[in-house]
Amino acid sequence: MEAETLHIIRAEHDALSAVLQTVRLLARQPRPDFDALRAMLFYVDEFPERRHHPHESELLFPRLRALAPQSRELLDKLDADHARGERAVRALQHELLAYELLGETRRPGFERAVQRYVDGYLQHMALEEREILPLAHRVLKAPDWAELDAAFTSQRDPLTGGVPDAAYEGLFQRILSLVPPPLGLGPVRV
Repeated sequence: MEAETLHIIRAEHDALSAVLQTVRLLARQPRPDFDALRAMLFYVDEFPERRHHPHESELLFPRLRALAPQSRELLDKLDADHARGERAVRALQHELLAYELLGETRRPGFERAVQRYVDGYLQHMALEEREILPLAHRVLKAPDWAELDAAFTSQRDPLTGGVPDAAYEGLFQRILSLVPPPLGLGPVRV
């Protein structure tokens, strides 16, 4: 049987992947929905960057380093990705703001930034799922999983069924109302 932590990580990766793919889709629209893009990038900054990554870097990765020393180089790379995450999403938010305020001349830079950001993030998550999650399944024991499950279930991403803090409830309702299906309930854009 697989630990709850692994299910949560995969679910959060799926939700984040859907958000990132939607950002990419909206960025390519002739008239992008700046409100939806801002809300989604704010979500990435608030949840994956400030909650999901710290759980991995501070709780899961140290246990794996101790039990599987051969994984250290890969874990160091993933930790470095996590460390750059907040700066990267803020740089993308800046590119979005420049495009919104300065117009079409800034669109190519924004589109390139979205492409780089989304591609890099998707590669990062794929590496974790291909290498780290199977490793964790193999080497961690019941007491490890009990502690990890408690931590990972305590702050689940609202896009995966977690209960958002009251302050974030409006953000998630806004994202769902602005973003087209399958992630949201907003209008389908062509």
